[in-house]
Amino acid sequence: MATSASWRKLPISLSEFCLDTTLRCGQSFRWKKSSENVWSCALHGRILSLRQDSTHLHYRAIFPTNNRQLTPPPSSPPSICDASSPDNDEDTEALIQHYLNLTPNLTDLYEEWSSADANFKKKAPKFTGIRVLKQDAWEALIGFICSSNNNIARISKMMDKLCIHYGSLIGYIDSQPYYDIPPPAALTSPCVEAHLRELGFGYRAKYLYQTALIVTREREHGWLDSLRNPERPIFGYKSTNAGEMSTVGREGYRRAHQALLTLQGVGPKVADCVCLMGLGWGEAVPVDTHVWQIAQRDYKFGKGKFRSLTKATYDAVGDHFRDLWGNEAGWAHSVLFAADLRTFSEKLHSKIEVKEEIVKEEGVEPTLDLSTKVEIVTEGHLKRELEDETSKLNEVKENIIVRRTKRRRKI
Repeated sequence: MATSASWRKLPISLSEFCLDTTLRCGQSFRWKKSSENVWSCALHGRILSLRQDSTHLHYRAIFPTNNRQLTPPPSSPPSICDASSPDNDEDTEALIQHYLNLTPNLTDLYEEWSSADANFKKKAPKFTGIRVLKQDAWEALIGFICSSNNNIARISKMMDKLCIHYGSLIGYIDSQPYYDIPPPAALTSPCVEAHLRELGFGYRAKYLYQTALIVTREREHGWLDSLRNPERPIFGYKSTNAGEMSTVGREGYRRAHQALLTLQGVGPKVADCVCLMGLGWGEAVPVDTHVWQIAQRDYKFGKGKFRSLTKATYDAVGDHFRDLWGNEAGWAHSVLFAADLRTFSEKLHSKIEVKEEIVKEEGVEPTLDLSTKVEIVTEGHLKRELEDETSKLNEVKENIIVRRTKRRRKI
């Protein structure tokens, strides 16, 4: 019999943290949103649920009675322990503070980036509250390997399949099961690659399988976390200094980036995504073709030796943003990325245009026609991939509604 954990809350404004924007801008792919606007995910051995109003972030954690893997899922949800104990409350609040990266003052950061960059100052105000998550490095790695030539919806489905087939069942919310991310060792069986292909992973199946083998059998235990920014350690550990910043980034960032390139399915962009969103290196700037378009349009790239997105151009774009925004360049870049795409605004933008048109029909008095022009912005496919980008720009459709008023013939 399951017992429901009570909701608790943290005071925070939408300008300091926007839950909906942060969880939908292509950082993490396992959060599920309910019809009640509650986001939930299996995280650190619990189901963490979040919702937000204008003044508070509300949270709830559901802990299983045990963490053994249950495959197939039982016919009824497993029981959970009483999540209202002080230890669980304190641990969950600390986890939220850590995972959502709530310590930095975001208003101050936005002001700092705005003072350094007129383009950021112009575009960022409508996209406040975006934070770079402190994710598990392994989750970020396999998530962005799956991002190759992909979009957020499909990446999320792939991550869901990975968790269902290879992760541990943590529990249920209503009838929805929540599985934790599978560890690297769970993906090292000889049958994994073929199974992932059957599940629709395509060529990414080979990359995931081979990377899991490398991490598990060819690297020391804890190798991936050893690449982390020591100023942003894993949950529960104290931070230490990460060294001096330069235009090309700190030495630890450069070392982590090069180390990630030795893995299967990891190119410069995926390596930077993992460095930024999984290893805590804020200066990492993932440059896909969309960011390249921003660099050309707003930062005068695309001319001379930086005419196309080569490796040299990729490095030059990252160096420019690091020089502009400092050791949180990747964070600032993520705000511009989101602001430019407007992928998660999902608003119906309409404007009324009054057109005078005389409609003439036989036997009917001429009447004035009023036409309404409606612009519908549909959400395009978003992806973060350097090679062969297939994302769509937002499409604008125009529908013309013509209203005719017929009057009776005069006798």
